[in-house]
Amino acid sequence: MISSVQPAFNELHQQMKAVLTQLQGQVNRVFITGAGGFLGSAICQHLLAANIEVVGFARSQYPQLTKMGVTLIQGDLADKLAIINAMSGCDLVFHVASKAGVWGTKESYFSANVDGTNNIIDACKQLNIQRLVYTSTPSVTFAGEDENGIDESHPYASHFLNFYGLSKAVAEQYILTANGQPLVNQQPLKTVALRPHLIWGPEDPHLVPRVIARAQAGKLKLVGKEDKLIDTIYIDNAVYAHLLAAVNLSQHQSTCAGKAYFLSNDEPITMADMLNKILACKGIQPIRKRVPAKVAYTVGTILEWIYLALRKEDEPIMTRFVAKQLSTSHYFDISAAKEDLGYQPLISIKQGMATLQDSLL
Repeated sequence: MISSVQPAFNELHQQMKAVLTQLQGQVNRVFITGAGGFLGSAICQHLLAANIEVVGFARSQYPQLTKMGVTLIQGDLADKLAIINAMSGCDLVFHVASKAGVWGTKESYFSANVDGTNNIIDACKQLNIQRLVYTSTPSVTFAGEDENGIDESHPYASHFLNFYGLSKAVAEQYILTANGQPLVNQQPLKTVALRPHLIWGPEDPHLVPRVIARAQAGKLKLVGKEDKLIDTIYIDNAVYAHLLAAVNLSQHQSTCAGKAYFLSNDEPITMADMLNKILACKGIQPIRKRVPAKVAYTVGTILEWIYLALRKEDEPIMTRFVAKQLSTSHYFDISAAKEDLGYQPLISIKQGMATLQDSLL
């Protein structure tokens, strides 16, 4: 790691240790869905470092998690009995898993994201697990228009450009509605929904490798004539916010229970600048080529029709959602997370990029 960013990471570790110390006195066994994913595995790692027992739930086997010390249970979120059996004995849940991406059937998204979330809620009630932290997404408010510094008062989207956003919006509403509902022992369930945007960092299996691969293949282009601002969040900041939410839910008078929160690095950046910073970490020349937003949207529409007609399951290179995401602004006011959770991004984009560069060398 570059020595110039070491003080920031020392501060991060101190703050993370302080939060985990609070959590140690409140929980014994934590259940994490999506434990094999980027965010889920990072949460596992920090909890285990604090000697908190972790039960991970995932659709596939992840030997690295077992080696790390996670009790890994393989299963499907849509299997309610499997969820109940896996969650038995736990006293805190991080529901991180979801079917992500921008392409797929409504049934596949709702089975994982809606039915799966309802199964988690029901299991919490049946097993008297009082705290549930849900990983949502800013896509619940995105209808294809600019989102300039919006906060949580912004309504859910009136229409969605894919089933991912729709299913996550439905699931988030179930999570928030469940807050205060009685468990079997009549204690109230406490829930919170967190909306991190574009999580990235070392070992990111999604954003970073996709950007690099497309650039190396000559297929990466900017969309739209005008650079729009977007929010991102460094992986350790996302973990920190999730742990803060868990501690807050554990308090007698929780300030976050029943609420949703946007999360970010609080450093809006243009899409071009963010992509080129990632490419620079790999020594790749910056991208300059642009595609008009209307052209990208039209291409996405046509490809969606073709893929539907041919019943192709792989993701099109462009969709309406992707075209709009790349050509509109979406950055957020995270004042609520700062006030209620005590959240502050501890690693800046510049500092995070330094560690990302080290990991790619």
